[in-house]
Amino acid sequence: MTDYEPTWESLKAYTVPAWYQDAKFGIFIHWGVYAVPAFGNEWYPRRMYLQGTPEFEHHVKTYGPHTQFGYKDFIPMFKAENYDPDAWAELFKKSGARYIVPVAEHHDGFPIYNTALSAWCASKMGPKRDLIGDLARAARKQGLVFGVSSHRAEHWWFMDGGRKFDSDVQDPQYDGLYGPAVPCSPDHDAPAWKSRDWTPRPNAKFLDDWLARCCELVDRYQPQVFWFDWWIEQVVFAPYLQKFAAYYYNRGLEWGQGVVINYKRQAFPEDTAVYDIERGQLAGINSRFWQTDTSVSKNSWGYVQNQQYKTATQIIGDMVDIVSKNGCLLLNIGPRPDGTIPEPEQDLLLEIGHWLAINGEAIYGTRPWKTFGEGPTKVIGGDFTDTRRPPFTGADFRFTTQGDTLYAICLDWPGEEAAIKSLGPANVESVIMLGSEAALDWSQDERGLTIKTPTGKPCEHAYTFKITLRM
Repeated sequence: MTDYEPTWESLKAYTVPAWYQDAKFGIFIHWGVYAVPAFGNEWYPRRMYLQGTPEFEHHVKTYGPHTQFGYKDFIPMFKAENYDPDAWAELFKKSGARYIVPVAEHHDGFPIYNTALSAWCASKMGPKRDLIGDLARAARKQGLVFGVSSHRAEHWWFMDGGRKFDSDVQDPQYDGLYGPAVPCSPDHDAPAWKSRDWTPRPNAKFLDDWLARCCELVDRYQPQVFWFDWWIEQVVFAPYLQKFAAYYYNRGLEWGQGVVINYKRQAFPEDTAVYDIERGQLAGINSRFWQTDTSVSKNSWGYVQNQQYKTATQIIGDMVDIVSKNGCLLLNIGPRPDGTIPEPEQDLLLEIGHWLAINGEAIYGTRPWKTFGEGPTKVIGGDFTDTRRPPFTGADFRFTTQGDTLYAICLDWPGEEAAIKSLGPANVESVIMLGSEAALDWSQDERGLTIKTPTGKPCEHAYTFKITLRM
């Protein structure tokens, strides 16, 4: 491959690396100063400055007026005193994840890595430690692929509420943290969060800084995944995205490693990066590899005190559905400000890891079959739909393949018999259930494949029939 040029035409030569298509499961990590107030969600730094919001009222009641205690004053409380990146990496390895993507900088504008471009960062304030660099080393020791995410683009307007009343956002000495804080809105009637053209647009100074921060992350940590949030879709970012992608892909060539950019909506043209859906899935197979990012919690990405957790059954069901449609799952956790991972989140990851230890061959390294699955439960396509589907049933199957092996994953226990309608015309040679040593009786006719299930369940959550096809 020759070097990439900063044009969409040149970037269409990009190829999704095999390691990523094989990995299927990664861990996302939202951790930052916003974990200190632990109220609402990770958008607390914005909403604490929006008058009339629960966050605003909570902040005044708990911490006092914004002139006396602003977001900056949470930084000394973000100590990460119990942060053990080796323990994190060991947990992620046990979860069955193959890659990790910590948030390097969220919308709040406080990088948790060692940046030369700002005095406001975790290596110089708060924990006074390069949290990203320490995790990169620990992850690689465990054989995990390391990535990062940047949410810097949204910082153009994120703290603008503090411009509308007497607050520390208006004090120029804190501009390095609070940023431009530009009141910003779409310039047409499209819903605000879906518009591709907000005004006033980011200026060259902001965009140049954004690009420099992204390239600094690439050079300092050599991430193999670079995840972007939604606001890079703004039209003014397009030439900067082309410059960054060319730079990053060329660096990947220098390293001899396949690298990945994740984007949302229409920020990148097809075939130039990997499409990501937030808290949602696709209704069918996509010929292009894609990703879902979602969280173990329904109500927040970062740590809060009233998390509403999903179950391992829900997460595993979604993972199987996503993989059957040529995607991968990036599953988020939210550590506490002291650097510990909440116990319910640890338990969820270990439970997923136990399931993958038995069923992983139906996930890792697989590719879609001619149809993703069958069954009565419908998955709604699109973002922010991950809590809108009913529970999967014992009649819901998802299919993956490796060579002449077909994996039929039943998303709940089917009872004494499993009936797979999609396998009527297939030439089945043998059938076993992963994790079970029992010989299975099965029959096949024009109505499909019927399998007698073993007397004991080999695992929980979902059950994999390994089917060898006569080629």
